[in-house]
Amino acid sequence: MINTAELQAALRELQGERSISFEMLLEALEAALISAYKRNFGGDANAIVTIDRDSGEFKVFHRRTVVDEVTDPKLEIQLKQAGQRYEPGDFYDEEVTPKNFGRIAAQTAKQVIVQRIREAERDMIFNEYNGKLHDVVMGTVQRYEQRNMFVDLGKTEALLPLSEQVPRENYRINDRIRAFLLDVRRTNKGPQIVLSRAAEGLVQRLLEDQVPEIASDIVEIMAIAREPGNRSKVAVHSHRAEVDAVGACLGPKSSRIAAVSDELRGEKIDIIRWSADTVTFINNALAPAKVLAVELFEDEGVGLVTVPDYQLSLAIGREGQNVRLAARLTGWRLDITSEANAEETRARYLTEREERIATETVQEPVEVEAEQPAEEATVDPELIRKLEEFRRTMLERSADSE
Repeated sequence: MINTAELQAALRELQGERSISFEMLLEALEAALISAYKRNFGGDANAIVTIDRDSGEFKVFHRRTVVDEVTDPKLEIQLKQAGQRYEPGDFYDEEVTPKNFGRIAAQTAKQVIVQRIREAERDMIFNEYNGKLHDVVMGTVQRYEQRNMFVDLGKTEALLPLSEQVPRENYRINDRIRAFLLDVRRTNKGPQIVLSRAAEGLVQRLLEDQVPEIASDIVEIMAIAREPGNRSKVAVHSHRAEVDAVGACLGPKSSRIAAVSDELRGEKIDIIRWSADTVTFINNALAPAKVLAVELFEDEGVGLVTVPDYQLSLAIGREGQNVRLAARLTGWRLDITSEANAEETRARYLTEREERIATETVQEPVEVEAEQPAEEATVDPELIRKLEEFRRTMLERSADSE
């Protein structure tokens, strides 16, 4: 027979080692004993198992429903057979604990308990890391497989796919790494945790760690545009007039932003002052270039930006990086031009714009005409005359025949 005292002690030990509740382990054990009983002593019976929470003693019962007329003796029992204290619909439990419920039951229970414990651990890991979703976690680089990095988080292993890695960053085995928890997925082999070093959320979380004003909601991050490993632009806004959002993010002697940049392996971070006024926001987003004028075309989401001749290359940035990040940060398609070419660029854009509008206007009637119902189509009068003439001829021939 199963030694209930030793079994209970083993469950208590598992509770401490695996951080799984004792009640959950007892429920797993009950399921294990039911499985063992049905497999070896009666698979058709409706068996239940109860375990005393204090002594650990278990009993097996055959549960049947009390009815007036029995149709299935394995699942039902007649009212007069059950006794006067029962009513139709009640459960009648009869103890059927086998005397030889020994080695086979113990082995089956062990297998099911191990499985349930494994499932419980997977659920705990999933719930733990699902609660940390879109946060920063720390781990150790474990190995590489097809250029995908696997990171040991302590309780489980996480995946840092190639698409979420930064090309300029090189990590060796056993290196410590901080990454953004991008996704947590359930799989047959347990939870799959996906990390990222390229996500914009990583910049946001690192700033929140370094800037107390962001963590306390005095300063808010309004938008982030990032090219991983090269440069990021972060738009911030202060909810208090006495607090400078840009200064708070930079910190004393730029120490706060320097700490974030070091964590990102030297990636440059521009802190931009957010503004509800679109023109002002675009001016700020194109820093360090100086903007002379911004003309907006809201219907197309286009902004024509004029900068001094000597700052054209600065506004565009290396390989267009500065204007590309500014466009993503503001949500506008920015067309940068120098002061000398401003009129020509504007005229060219307006001409192209008028051509697009004209093309759309010409196409509209064609689409409407194609959608007209068939009843409105024009009928040929000559065809109607010939049909009428044919009808009269047929009627005359019919009269002659009669």
